[in-house]
Amino acid sequence: MLDNPTREAVTAASDMGVERDGIRHDWTREAAQRIYDLPFNELLFRAQCVHRSSFDPNTVQKCQLLSIKTGGCPEDCSYCSQSSRYETGLKASKMMALEEVLEGARAAKANGATRYCMGAAWRGPKQRDMPAVLDMVREVKEMGLETCMTLGMLTDEDVAQLRSAGLDYYNHNVDTSERYYSEIITTRTFADRIETLERVREAGIKVCSGGILGLGETDADRIDMLVTLANLPEHPDSVPINMLMAIEGTPLEGAAKVDGIAFVRAIALARIMMPKSYVRLSAGRSEMSDELQAWCFFAGANSIFCGEQLLTADNPGEDADDLLFAKLGLKAEAGG
Repeated sequence: MLDNPTREAVTAASDMGVERDGIRHDWTREAAQRIYDLPFNELLFRAQCVHRSSFDPNTVQKCQLLSIKTGGCPEDCSYCSQSSRYETGLKASKMMALEEVLEGARAAKANGATRYCMGAAWRGPKQRDMPAVLDMVREVKEMGLETCMTLGMLTDEDVAQLRSAGLDYYNHNVDTSERYYSEIITTRTFADRIETLERVREAGIKVCSGGILGLGETDADRIDMLVTLANLPEHPDSVPINMLMAIEGTPLEGAAKVDGIAFVRAIALARIMMPKSYVRLSAGRSEMSDELQAWCFFAGANSIFCGEQLLTADNPGEDADDLLFAKLGLKAEAGG
């Protein structure tokens, strides 16, 4: 964080309804739309001012994501290669062994990751699977890494067990706006997503929740999604913004690519409305130019997934990220 942000920076942030040390939970679509529609240079300037009030603008958090159980999911998320309803060529696998997960965690830490995120393709975890999941949380945490899990919907019992194991973060994306949600997923509701987020937050586990751009949604849907997150009782600690990677065999395999400028606008809006959250540039980076990623960092993105693969999709990899960081003068956030 800068020691002496300029008067103009503080004023710009305040003009957008964000006090330098304050948080808002009363955003309206109209207010968010006005910000989103600002001239591009003005929007980025204001987002960068807000960003500098809470974060070092040249430091980026590195996280690594591992699929601990791939494929065979009963949900019908239209973007997902792991749904059992679509012919994507992905074979379902059993849950990974603990030592295999820990080997990946050690490599992630060696590559500069400070958070290790583990995901399973489930509607929700079964109790028979929880002991193995809890061991993963405990052992990865013992390495000095922050732990994050994404396991689908959670019951009160699930949340209590994860909390006892010391889980730091739980990821459960809202994906898109409440209005558009049923066009993408029909096997669970938008309210189901919010309910899991409430359970996680009330248990004292940090929330990681964001969405995907490129599902066929409108700009208004993108704005509504971010307003939903910004108006939660507590802002998500991490807000991943994904660019759809259209997977052959899914209903969205022919989806049009997101306009890069529109994507940057969404990053900037997330930063302005959730000033103290990590905004993560997530899936889709392998298809982004260095220039587009640079604009995203300037707009307030300060977290990435590192490594060559996300759950099932390609990612730029360590070498590409090191080169990009060197070009931009960025450094990885130090671990705890």
